[in-house]
Amino acid sequence: MKLLLLSVLFLPVLRADPFRIEVVDKENGWPVPLVELTTTNDVALVTDNAGVAAFALPELMGRETWLHVSSHGYELPADGFGNRGVRIHPKPGGSTRIEVGRKQIAKRLGRLTGGGQFAESQLTGTFMNWKDTGVMGSDTVQLARYRGKLFWLWGDTNLPGYPLGIFHTSAATSSLNPLVSLKPPTGIAYDYFRNRDGQPRGVAQMAGDGPTWLSGFVALPDGKRREHLVATYAKIGGGMAAYEFGLLEWNDTTENFDKVSTFWKKSDGGDHPPKPYPDGHPVFWTDHGGNKWLYFNGPPNFRCPATYEAWRDRSTWETVENPKSYETVDGQRIEVASAAVAWSGYRKRFVMIVQQKFGKPSTFGEVWYLEGESPQGPWGPAIKVATHQNYTFYNVQIDWQLADPDKPVLLFEGTYTTSFTDNKRKTPRYDYNQVLYRLDLDDPALKPAQAD
Repeated sequence: MKLLLLSVLFLPVLRADPFRIEVVDKENGWPVPLVELTTTNDVALVTDNAGVAAFALPELMGRETWLHVSSHGYELPADGFGNRGVRIHPKPGGSTRIEVGRKQIAKRLGRLTGGGQFAESQLTGTFMNWKDTGVMGSDTVQLARYRGKLFWLWGDTNLPGYPLGIFHTSAATSSLNPLVSLKPPTGIAYDYFRNRDGQPRGVAQMAGDGPTWLSGFVALPDGKRREHLVATYAKIGGGMAAYEFGLLEWNDTTENFDKVSTFWKKSDGGDHPPKPYPDGHPVFWTDHGGNKWLYFNGPPNFRCPATYEAWRDRSTWETVENPKSYETVDGQRIEVASAAVAWSGYRKRFVMIVQQKFGKPSTFGEVWYLEGESPQGPWGPAIKVATHQNYTFYNVQIDWQLADPDKPVLLFEGTYTTSFTDNKRKTPRYDYNQVLYRLDLDDPALKPAQAD
């Protein structure tokens, strides 16, 4: 009798369609990715790149349900008890729309790497043609234009089959204009370099123990105007410390990087390679004498003539002096953890995006905007454009290749991660991935940092 009763209680039931929740920016109606919706019993949903969360909690279907709503840089008004959220009435197949206020200047467009970028939408029947790449997490992006395509590199890369993934740099190509729109929802169709089993693979397998990290990634012409895709490599040992640095070049035939030279080994003496060396993200500048220079890092601390031959010749490498801290529009000072520089034809100036070191409310997640006359400055005051609550946003990059520099749109991305925080709650799907933001350079909120 008991077995019969249990079998009745656990009879299979038809699965109900999820309740669709769409979160949008109150100002413009754009979808807002990376919004966390949490029930009173701590079940958390996170919106995908289309600003959608699929609510499929059987215990709450048909019940009035409170959702705490939180998001970096976006929020709802607090009620009398300080709670920020909404009441919903979820029903199978139903939907609701939540409008949040943007409290920062930058607009979040979405996640560019990792699995399930439109998973919540797919659970509610939309974006069914979106194909995932088989990559779960991607560290530190590098980007270059090369032979009619965009060429993407990432550092350590997580795969679904096991916690250990790719540690010798994953890579992909895309079209030169991979974004259908500069508004959300956003996504890029990457063509990853894969192994014989069809899995994404490393492209910089250098001899020696530990991961191979690439930086200083750029395409350069030689004296015969042939294009070379080059980078700086670092071999990483125990404690995440580098023990070797050198130069690499992309081999179109083998679709891997080949070593060009090694310019420093820890075993030869010294804990760090002598500066300067090409590192970080590139920026080009033609000076008043008509000389074209290649700068690296942010703020730039390296330059050489913008040719393949000069890049290979260490005697042409020069040190550039740039400040390590900057004054803000309200008279404070910020220290730089990482930065990226690009030319804005719209502003007729160089612009810099800075990840702050030891900021608030996040130690390494506050992002600032500055303008300068050249990659060597001088730089104007900084204004905060994005914030992250107890989350890190590191190795920022300006994606100048994705938007017309003569238009008032600037795109930047960085690695979103709990690293370097005491935060034990990793955002599902988003953590350890690249998140894209948009700045409108004609936004009046940027005026204090713009010297017109």
